[in-house]
Amino acid sequence: MSALALRQQEFLACLLDDATPLPAGWDTRRVAGMAVYRNAYRTRLIDALRETFERTAQLVGEDAFRRAAAHHLITNPPTGWTIDLTGERFAETCAELFAHDPDVAEVAWLEWAMHRAFTATDAEPLIVSRFAAATAGFSPAQWEALRLRFIPGTAVRAITHDLAKLWEALGASSFPPQVERLPRPGYALLWREGERPVFMLIPEQNGRALAGLLSGGTFGEMCAALAETIGPAKAAASAGTMLLGWLELGLVQATETE
Repeated sequence: MSALALRQQEFLACLLDDATPLPAGWDTRRVAGMAVYRNAYRTRLIDALRETFERTAQLVGEDAFRRAAAHHLITNPPTGWTIDLTGERFAETCAELFAHDPDVAEVAWLEWAMHRAFTATDAEPLIVSRFAAATAGFSPAQWEALRLRFIPGTAVRAITHDLAKLWEALGASSFPPQVERLPRPGYALLWREGERPVFMLIPEQNGRALAGLLSGGTFGEMCAALAETIGPAKAAASAGTMLLGWLELGLVQATETE
C-alpha cells in the first residue's frame, strides 16, 4: 500500500470512529479541524438518512432515530460513490436496535424499497396477451424451467403488522400512530407503477411464492412448494391465479427458460 493510500485509510478511520487514534504528528489545529469535519460529515449523512426514512423517524421519534442513524453509520460506513446508498441495510439496523418493536424495521424496509424502486431502471411490463403468446407452445419441461424476470425495483418482505394502516397514519402525522398486528403473518409487495412506487399487502402463501421467483427460482419449484402446503390438486390452479395477478399488476418484465 502506498503512503498516500495508507494516509487516506487512516483519515477515513478517524472520520468514522472517535476511538481511532489520530495520525501521529498532528498539531492542535489539525485535531480541532478533524472534530469539525467529523461532525459535519456525520450530520450530513444523518440528514440524508432522515430524508429517506421520514416515516421511520416519525415512528420512533427524532432522538431515537438520530441515535440509530449514528449507530448505523458507524457499523455500516458508506462505501459507494453516491449518498443515495447510505440507507443500505438500515432496516437491519432497526431490527437490531428496536428488536421489541418489529414494526420499525418493517417501515424502514418499506421506505428503503420505495427509495430503490423510484431510482430503478425503467422497464416495460409484459402484458397478459404477450405472455400467453410466448408460452403457448410450452412443454411441461419448459413450464418447470420457466423463470420470470420482474420489473426493476419489485420487492417483497414478510411482515407481522398492518403496514397499510401504519403507513397512512404516519403520512397523516397521526400521533401516536396506529400500530396493529396482522391476524396472521403476511407479506408486503412493492413495485413501481409508472413513476410512482406503490405497495400492497398479500397473503403469506403468495409472498413466499413471489420471493422464491424473485430470488431466481423456477415456476416448477414454486409449484412444488405449493403442492407441499396446499396439496397437488390445488397447487396448479393457485400458481396460475398468482401468475395472472402478477401479470395484471405489471410486475413481470420477461420470461426466461433454460
